[in-house]
Amino acid sequence: MSENRTEPSRNRPRPGLRDLRQFIRRTSEPLELQLLGRILLHSVLIGAAAGLMGSLFYYALEFTEHVILEGIAGYEALRAGGEEIHSPLERAPFRPWLLVFLPAIGALLAGLISARWAPETQGGGADAIIRDFHHNRAQVRRRVPVTKALASILTLGFGGSGGREGPTMQIGGAIGALVGRALGVDERERRILLVAGLAAGVSAVFRTPLGAALLAVEVLHRDDFESDALVPSVLASVTSYSVFISFFGEATLFTHAPRYPFVLGHLPLYALMALIVSLAALGFLRMLHSTRRLFERLKLPLWAKPALGGLMLGVIVTPILIELGPRLGGEGRGIGLLGGGYGAAQLAITGSPWLPGGWYAVELLALLAVLKAGATALTLGSGGSAGDFGPSLVIGGLVGGAFGRAAQLLLNDPRIDPGAFALVGMGTFYGGLAHVPIASLVLVCELAGSYDLLVPLMLAEAIAFVGLRRHSLYGAQVRTKRESPAHRDDLVLDVLREVKVGDALVRDRTYVSFRREATAREILERSTEAPVWQDVFPVLADDGRLLGAISTDSVRNLAMNPDVLDLTLAVDLMAAPAFVLEDEDLHTALERMLAHATREIVVLDAAGAISGFLDESEIQLAYHDVTSRARARSVLTPPPRNVLTPPPRQR
Repeated sequence: MSENRTEPSRNRPRPGLRDLRQFIRRTSEPLELQLLGRILLHSVLIGAAAGLMGSLFYYALEFTEHVILEGIAGYEALRAGGEEIHSPLERAPFRPWLLVFLPAIGALLAGLISARWAPETQGGGADAIIRDFHHNRAQVRRRVPVTKALASILTLGFGGSGGREGPTMQIGGAIGALVGRALGVDERERRILLVAGLAAGVSAVFRTPLGAALLAVEVLHRDDFESDALVPSVLASVTSYSVFISFFGEATLFTHAPRYPFVLGHLPLYALMALIVSLAALGFLRMLHSTRRLFERLKLPLWAKPALGGLMLGVIVTPILIELGPRLGGEGRGIGLLGGGYGAAQLAITGSPWLPGGWYAVELLALLAVLKAGATALTLGSGGSAGDFGPSLVIGGLVGGAFGRAAQLLLNDPRIDPGAFALVGMGTFYGGLAHVPIASLVLVCELAGSYDLLVPLMLAEAIAFVGLRRHSLYGAQVRTKRESPAHRDDLVLDVLREVKVGDALVRDRTYVSFRREATAREILERSTEAPVWQDVFPVLADDGRLLGAISTDSVRNLAMNPDVLDLTLAVDLMAAPAFVLEDEDLHTALERMLAHATREIVVLDAAGAISGFLDESEIQLAYHDVTSRARARSVLTPPPRNVLTPPPRQR
């Protein structure tokens, strides 16, 4: 039976569902292999570009730090086992009077560059690229990668306290978005390529390809994953990692013990350490938040605030180095307070010949954790272009290492390896604050070169995730995809899938139906009794089962052909029925309504009997109710406390 309608007004969709229908038609189609292949090809291109950019950034930063801090100020940087020096310059005599001003000089130059060319590059970088994904349609200015790289090299190379992974998150994400824009892809693909670039940026300098890919899809949301971008992120991350190790060799950032045997009796210790690390993470977040608010209240130009933070950093750190350096085996010895500080985390993992033993080592590691948190707060809180990823790992490693050594002394258990607690502390600290428990778990396993610490990491990450549930390092994170502007259209599809047909159905409404042997004359006469909303007339078997349906168009045709009224039966007029079961969802119901070009559909119960009709107005009402409740919950649910929201962009 034809479903073509004769009245133009009946053939026109209702205005309330016109856009919804168009959206369903577009998104219900399976992903084309051509589209998937194009995204994967673009991911390789982004991974190669981000790997090359990350390699140049890493080398330039390392060279600048060695020339400025060591070659001029005589500072002896504390490095991780996987960090190499690629400069023939010798370390100069220690000049503390110069070291006081170097962080301020670098931050001043970086502040001038950022304020002039791209104010969004101030701060860590991760928050900015997350905001670009959610709120800026993955639109990034072309100047961002170079500006961020220069500003971060000057900030960190002159002694600012921060990590290099945060900047490479923004650099890699910006490269992904720019490649997408240059290739003319749509907004959805551009967002995916931004995430792939973010993964490539982290993988390039941290040398953890799988952990970087998971971090990219997990860090955008507090309680969700950007699952569509996982495969492109993995491919971009692997490509970027391959480019980087072709220049700097295949090695993990930190050296560590060959194995960390699992001891069941140590799990309570890891649980207790997770609580302590969570408290330390909360303290660091509040310190960072307070410092940022302090600098926001200062009536200084945007470019001058990082310089003031750098000066305060130099004034505080230099006397500490003068005091502790001789006690630790050398004048000008760095203890991880300037620059990335990865050497301090290495100290917590493997120790050092000059590190004292006993409780003095515990006190020193705990002190370094507090000092590193303060140094990072001054750099980032003032708007310095440095990452918060690296310092979070360092502080967590120092707290975990101090706890492990304390447990070893108190319990006198030779099976306790402080390095294992340091590694678990690293993942727990950042994973809890950034709400990336899976990514940080895999990152630590890749850093350790094995999955020996998988069980204690899972336990500690779960505790920190719960303990830091309402606190976030990244203010640009949204709770779920539903709250992200990037997925505003997907919300329609998600809501309709969540509501069952039986929950939206209005029952006990009168309608007209026919037996299969009903004549056309009877059909024409009884159709006048139908309610105004009824568009289709069910044809039932003797036992009440649905056999087919007759459209109103067919009934109208009968009125124009009176000669056939006594010759035609319902079974001759009916067509295959459009129906939906009560336990199916509204999205399925809407798809079938669209396929049959009807405004309502028959609803059957589990036994196959008619429960009623579902009208498109009920779908609209259900969608409105669910989204209204979701908006009410988002208003009533308090946002994460101590969220660090950077100043708005200045264009």
